[in-house]
Amino acid sequence: MTDPQTAAGRSLGLKTAVNARDLGGYRTADGRTVRTGVALRSDALSRLTDADLAVLTGLGVRAVVDLRGMNEVTANGADRLPDDGSVRLVHLPVYSAEHDIYLSLRDVLAGQDAVAQQALLGDGGAERIMAEMYGWFVTDPAIRGLFAEAVRMLADPNGTPLVFHCTAGKDRTGWTAAIVLTALGVDRATVYEDYLLTNTRSAALMDRIMEVFRTNAVMEDPTLMMPVIRAEASYLDAAFAAVAQGWPTFDAFLTDGLALDPATLSALRKNLLTD
Repeated sequence: MTDPQTAAGRSLGLKTAVNARDLGGYRTADGRTVRTGVALRSDALSRLTDADLAVLTGLGVRAVVDLRGMNEVTANGADRLPDDGSVRLVHLPVYSAEHDIYLSLRDVLAGQDAVAQQALLGDGGAERIMAEMYGWFVTDPAIRGLFAEAVRMLADPNGTPLVFHCTAGKDRTGWTAAIVLTALGVDRATVYEDYLLTNTRSAALMDRIMEVFRTNAVMEDPTLMMPVIRAEASYLDAAFAAVAQGWPTFDAFLTDGLALDPATLSALRKNLLTD
């Protein structure tokens, strides 16, 4: 395993996207290393400052993949990118009304109804919602196609460095990173370390969210929200379990489930790995 705080998982230094970090630095089973500065994961880029834009420019970012649903883009703002057209923006909205946790949460929070909040999120409800969503990432063919397209873009040497993100850089972004790292040959334990690093990077933000809930009396028990805003290993377990239920190996999931042909996977490894 690689220490995600040092050799890998490096922050991009974006002040308004605290979970923006580099997938580079992780070691693979065959002794190679994921290149730095090529595959970058992040939370939403809608609030970038001029200084943050300068960082993106300095990184040479060519493309941004936004995995948010268009309802999230409308509610929270479109990505702010350099206005010179140097960065290509691609929307791959991993969204379904049946799995719109933001809508469910918005309604139950707006109502400030402690009974309704407990009914939805209490007694393991929040964990079930999250685990079901991660399973859906794998079982829905159309959604698999969106994740596959993000991988194809990372396999294109003319399209990287590339940033992929959702809202918090945790769930859809986390599963994309897990697919990519696994396809590159990074061991499962390190994949989980990278996934859970979100909790370290976003700790201060999570504390602020909890404080807002308390001070504004939005929730009688704000801790009900913690399973939603934290990354939990059990959620990633649910995605990998869905893969295991549908395909004999992860390689079979890549080729059959995501329809990634050998040439694309070879290009991904060539683009993202160094000896």
